[in-house]
Amino acid sequence: MAFHSLAPGAVAPSPPENWRLPESGLAVFHGHANTSRLFHYFLPRLIEHGKSVLCLDGANRFDPLLIARFARERGQPASAFNQRVRVARAFTCFQLTELLVRAPRLMCEFPASTLIVTALPDLYFDEDVREREAAASFRRALEALRTLRERPLAVSVFSDAASFQGPRRAFFGQLVAQADCVARFVEQSGTLVIVGDKFKPRLPQPTA
Repeated sequence: MAFHSLAPGAVAPSPPENWRLPESGLAVFHGHANTSRLFHYFLPRLIEHGKSVLCLDGANRFDPLLIARFARERGQPASAFNQRVRVARAFTCFQLTELLVRAPRLMCEFPASTLIVTALPDLYFDEDVREREAAASFRRALEALRTLRERPLAVSVFSDAASFQGPRRAFFGQLVAQADCVARFVEQSGTLVIVGDKFKPRLPQPTA
């Protein structure tokens, strides 16, 4: 599959390494079955610009082999990329909430300018978790995100939640309402593009 980048309002073809995340605020990406994996394609540009990335991986999709391939394609050792990325995995919604709450402390140990979160709020749809408990944990997660937005930090959430049905899908709407930037991955004629749904003026706009 080919990848294109979409600036607000216009399609602009570019290689995957030119995909850009907003430099501040909260961004939400959704709309494709592989959304929780697509965050990898934003990493090369961040790393090449000296950014450090903390990934809270609720989808368990972080792929070190893909990172190694990106490094190899750029003539760099995988270690050069790996030292710029730290991953903390969550297997339940409660663990993901705790990671978000603890993120400021994690970034004291690993100063990061970019925070990537996967499977938010997807993990909170687990039918083995009672709805009341899931809702309480998700409210705590949103509060943690509000706290993180006060820091000089770019937060990007990659979610497949919009494909779910049921009352808990309202969690995704609450996340979107809090976001500064919302974008969808859309397939068009065999090509994946990014369609901007919501951009606030205070955020830097991605360019092709």
